[in-house]
Amino acid sequence: MIKQDQAPMHQHRRLAVLRRVLHDVTLPLRTRTAASLVLLYAQPVSRIVRLATEDVIDNGDALTVRLGEPPSPPPAPVADLVRAYLAEQPHLAQASSRSTAWLFPGRQPGHPRDPTSLLDQLRAAGVPAQRGRASAIRQLVLQAPAPVVARALGYHDKTTTHLVTEAGGTWSRYAPGDHTR
Repeated sequence: MIKQDQAPMHQHRRLAVLRRVLHDVTLPLRTRTAASLVLLYAQPVSRIVRLATEDVIDNGDALTVRLGEPPSPPPAPVADLVRAYLAEQPHLAQASSRSTAWLFPGRQPGHPRDPTSLLDQLRAAGVPAQRGRASAIRQLVLQAPAPVVARALGYHDKTTTHLVTEAGGTWSRYAPGDHTR
């Protein structure tokens, strides 16, 4: 049985919260950026805090975020938000060793932000992270084959396959792999 605080939120509500965090300039950019990754890509906060700056690939024309393979291109408003967040954090954008710079750095040098403190920030901003993430992953597996979603977002195939069945999806006969031959 799913607890009420973990049940997926309605799709319209998730999108309304996402729109709000994209445009509410009274919220810190860090909170808005993290909330966008939760609500758009169904990323758990524990995974978000482990993202390094090298996981954000920006060639000037396009920005992608390495959540799985291949890296995911966020829509323009989210890409703009990520760029603004990086620009606001000069120590992130100009880190001498980007491979060790955390996208969400913690208080202790060299350590990522504590997931509990980021989760508290999301809650204070009115972002139900658990419910938003549950809603996002269910919507994603209804729109694309579970193995594709799993690979792109860093989930296990069995997790997304279970979720597509639970959500009533029809992608039951997708065979992963290269079909170009």
